[in-house]
Amino acid sequence: TDEIMQQEIRPLVAVDIIEQLHRQFAILSGGRGKDGAPIITFPEFAGFSDIPDEDFLNVVTYLTSIPSLEAASIGFIIIIDRRRDKWSAVKASLTRIAGAFPGNLQLVFVLRPSRFIQRTIADIGIKLYRDDFKMKVPIIMLNSISDLHGYIDKSQLTRELGGTLEYGHSQWIHHRTAIENFAMTVKTTAQMLQTFGTDLAETELPNDVQCTEELLSAHTDHHSKLKDELKLAVKQGATLLTCIREPVTRSANSKLSPDELENVATVERLLAQLDETEKAFDQFWTKHHLKLEQCLQLRHFEHDFREVKLALDNLMEGQAGFADIGDSVTRVEHLLREQEQLEEKGQELLEKAQSLALHGEQLIQNNHYAVDSIRPKCVELRRICDDFTNETKKKYDILGKSLELHKQLDKASQWCEAGIYLLASQAVDKCQSQEGAETALVEIEKFLVTAKEHQLSNPKEFYNQFDMILTPEIKANAQRILQKLDDVQEMFDKRQVSLKKLAAKQTRPVQPVAPHPESSPKRASPKITRPAGNENFHLMFSVSLLSPAATNEREVAVTANVETRVNKNQASLPGSNLQGTHIINELIETERVYVEELQSIIEGYASEMDNPNLVHLIPSSLQNKKEILFGNLPEIYEFHNRHVGAAVVLIFLKEIENCIENPELLARCFLKRKEDLQIYEKYCQNKPRSEALWRQCGDSVFFQECQRKLDHKLSLDAYLLKPVQRITKYQLLLKEMLKCSKNSEGTAELEEALATVLDIIKSVNDSMHQIAITGYEGDVGELGKLLMQGSFNVWTDHKKGHNKVKDLARFKPMQRHLFLYAKMLLFCKKREENTDGHEKTASYSFKNSLKMSTVGITENVKGDNKKFEIWYNGREEVYIIQASSVELKNTWISEIRKVLTGQLEACR
Repeated sequence: TDEIMQQEIRPLVAVDIIEQLHRQFAILSGGRGKDGAPIITFPEFAGFSDIPDEDFLNVVTYLTSIPSLEAASIGFIIIIDRRRDKWSAVKASLTRIAGAFPGNLQLVFVLRPSRFIQRTIADIGIKLYRDDFKMKVPIIMLNSISDLHGYIDKSQLTRELGGTLEYGHSQWIHHRTAIENFAMTVKTTAQMLQTFGTDLAETELPNDVQCTEELLSAHTDHHSKLKDELKLAVKQGATLLTCIREPVTRSANSKLSPDELENVATVERLLAQLDETEKAFDQFWTKHHLKLEQCLQLRHFEHDFREVKLALDNLMEGQAGFADIGDSVTRVEHLLREQEQLEEKGQELLEKAQSLALHGEQLIQNNHYAVDSIRPKCVELRRICDDFTNETKKKYDILGKSLELHKQLDKASQWCEAGIYLLASQAVDKCQSQEGAETALVEIEKFLVTAKEHQLSNPKEFYNQFDMILTPEIKANAQRILQKLDDVQEMFDKRQVSLKKLAAKQTRPVQPVAPHPESSPKRASPKITRPAGNENFHLMFSVSLLSPAATNEREVAVTANVETRVNKNQASLPGSNLQGTHIINELIETERVYVEELQSIIEGYASEMDNPNLVHLIPSSLQNKKEILFGNLPEIYEFHNRHVGAAVVLIFLKEIENCIENPELLARCFLKRKEDLQIYEKYCQNKPRSEALWRQCGDSVFFQECQRKLDHKLSLDAYLLKPVQRITKYQLLLKEMLKCSKNSEGTAELEEALATVLDIIKSVNDSMHQIAITGYEGDVGELGKLLMQGSFNVWTDHKKGHNKVKDLARFKPMQRHLFLYAKMLLFCKKREENTDGHEKTASYSFKNSLKMSTVGITENVKGDNKKFEIWYNGREEVYIIQASSVELKNTWISEIRKVLTGQLEACR
């Protein structure tokens, strides 16, 4: 039926009736009447009455379709030449023309038969049968061509009618077929360009360099071929135009007939259309070619980014593993040399990363279409470079301080050794005299002054300076040297006391005993006064270095002070009961405000829609749609009001107050309401319909009046978001509460409560995606629980398919959104549509499905740890799926394995 209809609609062309035209029983010579009316001539034709009606109608219809609409509207002049024929031929011609002529007639001229008898018969016959012809135009009977010249100028008549108009029927047919062929060529070329443009617009850009290069090459080749087709078409039109103008070109005195002028105009118009089509196509191609080139630039940039990012990550990982700060001067100096080698190794990579980031910024400056993809990568590269530079500087600072610390510790140790040597070198017998004792005292005092040269006189500054590198090993070493300092200082103190007594008063000789560090007392005498600098130095290190098993009173006191400060600090940490109290108070206050807001919405808006005094303000688009606008908001209000409203609120608050001391009670509150909280899923599923309705009627006077009465600063749509925000608020408060109660009683129940709320949020999110699935003929509710959903790159491979499909599948991924149910895996294509100028609304067009009972899974795909395979019917169909991260891939594999394992157990 479609083919028949197309044949009826398609206009006649010369090629369709070429044989009938060559018979020349009717011609359009190109002549015109005085008022511009086209002339159709029916020359003498012996078998005119034998011409089939269909052939006659086709030829006459075709001839009347050639002149312009303006000329055809004037009306056609028909000349019937029957000078050598009989009255019967005249009558037959007039009858056929009157019954089948499709155009608008103006005049009919009949050259009557020239023989006397037939002329007489014709004169009588025209009088008798004029009414039978049913022509509304005059029929003028002419005796000769000279009579015809009185009506039509000779220049508009062919030589057969005594005129001067040049007409060649074969050439006329040739021109008509050429013009119509050219018109078809122009149409075909335009369709080819349009088809190619559509294909270009619908082409999905590849995700790798090779595929992008192949696509660019293929499109460029196709473009070149189409340009060649355009050049051939233009050349064809120019040649045709030259042929039509040939008489004028050959002779200056020649003029083109009106029909020939119309032919020239037609060809020129077609050439202009071809030129416009070519310009539009070139403009579109320029944009598409630029986009493909930018896509190739982007794929190169992404490829280089992945390589550089991997190398930078390895460099950062190597730097992170470089954590040793040394335990001696020699070791620290060796680590500094290793750090310099690492820095030199990373310098070339950093320069490459900076160069790549600069290249990305140049792409952005050149108005690249993927700015949102390129800019974060440039920022990431610069951030990693800065992190490495800052971390390197930090390593140098730490190693520098470590080197300085070990040098000072070495100097302190050397000072102790020198002090012991000094004490040992003082001869006891010489110190028995006053002079010898004073000399020994001066030597000791001079030596003690040298402690300042080793920065041992300002221990607080010394401790603050090296606090960042005091590891347990270094602390142990420092403690050892401090103990040595303490011992040596105590030896000096005792020697000074003894020498001062000897210098003040001579006593009996004392048995000489050489001092030895091992024999020095372990407890300080309360009567001895030590130099303030060394005392402070020992105290500062004792705070962080002495063990909890300290026994003397001073150490116990210092340890107690430290523990007190630690307990005070712990009281201000996020895990303290004080912070938990703040969270619970916030939960109580926000819950009360939330319920009040729900109440105001229901009483101030929903109930007012039933108010007879305000009915006239409600727009027609809102009539009987209260349930769509508000969803199950009353159900949510009833649930919360039952727990925190009016008379019950005190009980709820008391439970919350008990949670301050017992956090697990807060978790139980949510666990008891686990099933009730599912009402939020129903509300969120209705939210898109509610928003669409609000966009239609949100600016109505009814809502403005309700808002004015409630004295709300925000409009209703802001309050309709409250339930969505509230379910999210619960999980934030529970997370904060979990931080406070970490590793304490009730942590497990808090974690379970948080998991419950997060599961509700996930179910809400999944259901919002699920309701946007379109094109699936079955009922998604029968597929079981929606376990997972997300977007992936998907490649397909069909063993029974065409090789070209296989080859294409290997490099051109499809963007698909997958929905994993207990019984089925759905493949959908995500589409985003603008809704009345607002946010884009996502929908998922169903493409394919796999029954979970017939699938298998391959976890690892060679060459990419983000890919996995799902195969179907014994690997007749293989789907390679690429996730955005390894973690996402592992999550999906784990969930699919659970489904398959469950099915296996069910079969067993």
